[in-house]
Amino acid sequence: MPNKTTVFETRLDEIAQQMDVVLARLLPEPVGPQAHVMEAMRYAALGGGKRLRPFLLIETARMLGYESLGVEIAAGALECVHVYSLIHDDLPCMDDDDIRRGKPTVHKAYDEAMAVLAGDALLTMAFEIMARPEIHADANIRLKLLSSLAQASGTHGMIGGQVIDINAPHFSDDKKQDEELITHLQALKTGALINYAVLSGARLAGAGEDELMNLSAFSQNVGLAFQIRDDILDAEGDAVEMGKAAGKDAGLGKATFVSIHGLEGAKEKAFALGEQAKSMLIPYGARADILCAAVDFVLNRKK
Repeated sequence: MPNKTTVFETRLDEIAQQMDVVLARLLPEPVGPQAHVMEAMRYAALGGGKRLRPFLLIETARMLGYESLGVEIAAGALECVHVYSLIHDDLPCMDDDDIRRGKPTVHKAYDEAMAVLAGDALLTMAFEIMARPEIHADANIRLKLLSSLAQASGTHGMIGGQVIDINAPHFSDDKKQDEELITHLQALKTGALINYAVLSGARLAGAGEDELMNLSAFSQNVGLAFQIRDDILDAEGDAVEMGKAAGKDAGLGKATFVSIHGLEGAKEKAFALGEQAKSMLIPYGARADILCAAVDFVLNRKK
């Protein structure tokens, strides 16, 4: 009998492949005078990536007993938002990265203008997709998914976190203040879309308010653990294995969980958050095995 880790890895790979099929179908074919931006959208979105956010959406719904084509389409829309954020994050005016998912970033493969427009187009298209009736028959559920996506990706979510990241002070003499700021920053920049993924899967499955609160606590812990692991990888990861640059935070003098707690302290904090996340899944028993394994994946990932 395969162990839980093997089952998880197989499922993660299945969903990643599934997302390539879904996105290939959803993304516009490069035709007409605007074909260049469509090519850039497909270049960024297809092939590569863990697809963790779609995975969390699909697997949360599955844990609650709900599977449908609408769930897959909703996961594809969410991945469009995530890919848009990566394209813009890599731009010279932001993090200025040359490599993403093991290949040249969009502004390197095309140009900066096309990267901006490809990101804008993916974000815009995500909302059009999420409004489609095939996502869910109940228009109120689709409306909630849309409004929550706007919040998770906007100034009270991912973009807000990016703004804090740009304007935040670097190393300071007050580590407590640094940690509070970084925790808030990451709850928006990284955690908001992870939280959205889990809650959207739950809403599509018809979860009630108590269940949504419990799963929100789960996803918030996972989101912060994910970012701490990112900080750890930036400090000790292999750039080739990660498919992106390493060591940038220290070079920029950024305050991170590693700079505040040290490498071992950051690892301990991430582990504690992972244990808290898994405790939220206890009521689901064996149905939550794959999501529990996802927490371990977040804590131990190499890229």
